[in-house]
Formats: sequence, C-alpha cells, structure tokens
Amino acid sequence: MAELERTEWYDLARTTSWTPKYVKEEEFFPPEMSDPYGMPQEVWDTYDEPYKTTYRDYVRVQRDKDIGVYSVRAALGRSHFVEKAPRGWLSILKSHYGIIASVEFTAAIYNCRNARFGRAGGMRNTGTFGILDEIRHGQLEFIFPHEYLKNDRQWDWAVKTYHTDNWTAIAGRHFIEDVMVTRDAVSSTLMNGFCLETGYTNVQFISMAADAAKMGDYTFSNVVTSIQTDEARHAQIGAPNVRFLVETGHKDEAQYVLDNAFWRSWKLFLTLTGPAIDYFTPLEKREKSFKEFMEEWIIAQYRRQIDDMGIDEPWYWDIFLDELNYAHHGLHMGLWRYRPTLFWDPKAGVTPPEREWLEEKYPGWNDTFGKSWDVVIENLKNGEVEKTLPLTLPMLCNICQLPFVAPPNRKTKDFKLHDHTLEHNGRLYHFCSKPCKWIFETETDRYQEHKTLIDRFLAGEIQPMTIPGVLAYMGVAPGEMGDDADKYTWVDAYRDVKAAQ
Repeated sequence: MAELERTEWYDLARTTSWTPKYVKEEEFFPPEMSDPYGMPQEVWDTYDEPYKTTYRDYVRVQRDKDIGVYSVRAALGRSHFVEKAPRGWLSILKSHYGIIASVEFTAAIYNCRNARFGRAGGMRNTGTFGILDEIRHGQLEFIFPHEYLKNDRQWDWAVKTYHTDNWTAIAGRHFIEDVMVTRDAVSSTLMNGFCLETGYTNVQFISMAADAAKMGDYTFSNVVTSIQTDEARHAQIGAPNVRFLVETGHKDEAQYVLDNAFWRSWKLFLTLTGPAIDYFTPLEKREKSFKEFMEEWIIAQYRRQIDDMGIDEPWYWDIFLDELNYAHHGLHMGLWRYRPTLFWDPKAGVTPPEREWLEEKYPGWNDTFGKSWDVVIENLKNGEVEKTLPLTLPMLCNICQLPFVAPPNRKTKDFKLHDHTLEHNGRLYHFCSKPCKWIFETETDRYQEHKTLIDRFLAGEIQPMTIPGVLAYMGVAPGEMGDDADKYTWVDAYRDVKAAQ
C-alpha cells in the first residue's frame, strides 16, 4: 500500500476533534478545568499552534538531542570539571538543579491538563508532546547532579528540595503550583506557556548556557541548551489562547492572568538568576549583567508580543523597571547572610574588581549595597564571622514568599523599605510590594489560607523557636548547610588594600 504524503494527512491528524455522544459537552470538557471563559467551539476550531511536528519526527529529533547530550557527558566525564570548577560556579549548578529539576516534572502535569482538557485538537496535540518534553527535561536535570553526589551531599537537593519545607521550596511550590497545576487549561497556558516559558526561562537557560560555555562547562551548557530548544517550541501553546480571549471580549481577564504571571515569574527569577549572573559567575566569564539580559529577553520581547496581541503592558511596569535596578542585589545579600538555610554555598562576589563591575552596570551600587557590604567586610576582617550570620528571621511576603528588600541609604520616601499590609478575616497579611498585594486582593480565596515560613514560626508550628529549630524544620542537615563559597578568602583582598595604604 502506498504511503500518504505528510501534507495529505498532517492537518487532519493534528486537529482531530469529535462530538461526544454519551456525555454532554460540559461533562466532557468541564469549564472549570477546560475553558471557564465560555469561548465557542468554532473559535477553538481555528487554533493554530506555531510549532508543528509529527510523532515520528518528534522522536527522531529528541533522540538526536539525547545522543548529543549524553555523548558530551561521556566524553567530558574524565575531565572532572566539577571537582576543579570555581566555587561560585558550583553555587549556580547546585541552586539551578535544586530549584529547577522537580519543576520540570511538575510542568508535565501542566501539559497533561492541556492534552486532556484542551478544547482544540492542536492544543491537545501540543500538550502531548509537552508531556514528553518535560519528562525528558526532568530526567536530564536529575541524572547529571546525581553523579556528583560522591563529592558532597548538597547535590542531593536536586531531588530533595520540594520534599522539604525549606523556605526556597515553599516559595517555589507557591509559585509553580499556582501557575501550572491549579488553574484551568486556558489560564495555565497564558501563565506558564506564554509568560513564564516564553520569556523567563529564556533568561535562565540561554544566559546560563552562554556563561557555561565561557566557563568551559560544556556538559551543563549542552544540558540547558537541549532543554531550551524544547521550551522555545512548546512555550508557544498559549499564544493562540491570548488572541482568542481578546477577540471574544475577554481582554480584561487575559490582562489580569498575564499581569499576575509576569510579576510572579519576575519574583522567582530575580532570586535564582539575578545572583547567578551578577555575583556567582566569575568576573572574566560574564556575558552580560542580569539587567542587560532582562532588557534583551524580557522587556523588549514581552512588550512586543503583548502589543501584537492587543494586551497592554502591566500597570506596575514602572515598579518592575525600578526593581530591576536593586531587587536581586538585596536578595543576593539576603541569600549570603542566611547561607545556613541554603543547600548551596553562595558566593559573596564583592571583591574590589567585582565591585567596580557592579558600579559600572548599576550606577550607585557602591553608595547603597556597597556600604552594607563594607560592614560585613569589616566584621570578617576582625574575625567576627558570627556577626554576619542571622539572629532572627526576615519578614516574608504572603504572595511571593520572599524577604522584603530595598536599597540601603535611599533617602526618598518612595523607595524606603515598605510593608504593604492588609487585614482580612481577622488576619494581618504582609506584602513586599504593591503588585503582590494586588494579586492577593484580586484572588483572596485562592491565597488566604497559605502560611509563610514566618507565619508557621509565629504559630508555634516550628519547635524549638530558634534558628537551629528553623533549620531542622527546613530539612537542612549538617554537611548540607550553605557557607561562604570561597571560605572568606576573598576578604584578604581588603586586608591587602589596608596594608598597602
């Protein structure tokens, strides 16, 4: 029998839909899981995903990718790069695997929702391939750190993180479960597919791949590049849904969903990617600053995309642009100060040459964050490491679950550290920013029951109510607790300067 040409059957196969005979349409596609916006089926019949493939072609391409990744791993396995890598680079690898690996498998659940509850055949087809994508990504993100377990126990957090109540895990779960697995198929494609994966994962994976190649870590560079080529394809699953919502009179709903996801994505990635690019990567290997990557991959790209689809830029855009100058610097300093709560060793990244680079990229850094680091440096020079460790817990936001940050020594009232509060049902909630408070107020029922680590501490759920008690609650055991990546040797540069003077 002659084989049909692909052009003769492809469109029919990828858009297969049918009219159910044994159940009602609303039972087959429950609105709360499928489409709460009530868009008609004739709209869904026009769904046209940007990237199309057949199963045969998909398997062939993925096989070739895996061959490439595992071949590089085998070829470079004897080079022992990890054993010789700069400590700051190890901080990047451990934090990346610990925070991202399990998220890849969670994303498979998100794609399962699209594959089952997507109203369009093309959406279900793309969701099916997305499931396979994310399973492959999770396998890659787990197998590579596993071989490093012989070096130290911190690598175990690639699997362990989201099974603990570590503050990083609480923040990550709160965000990922919100945008991936607890919303309807349409909304989740906007929040995860269109916003998070189209924009923010580009910053994490493309910037990390570029820096890894410069570092000579070709194994990690190949891993993240192999993953990102899939993300760029199936991330587009949400773009048609944005257009549908706008065209059917649901622009306001689409605007809120995207504005929510953009801000929440920003909060997660400023914590993970910002310090990695601006502090952990060796100075001579840095491709660009975190702000420059954000301007290239997020600001220009995202604004262009939403403008093409009739969506306005978020109402908080000026707040976002302002945070871009300082928020990740504050979070980095917090990470370093609360290093015992981490499962990696954060690098300070504030030697004199690094401070010159930071001042060049972020004018005014030395007069704000630099002055705070001067206090830390003076304590370390005096041998008083204990003064650089936490004595209590920071205030955490009830939405992003992150500490409140602001530039030190800012004199304008608008930029002072501010606690945005809301009393609801007899409980006082705290927010680090106006957008976080706005998200909570818009969907109060969704968020009101969740407790931050601080809420749990004050409620007596953490015993004993001490820093050691908190560390035990978070699952950080001796041998895993973070410490200064360079074992404080970077402070010698300041001693040398003082001696020369």
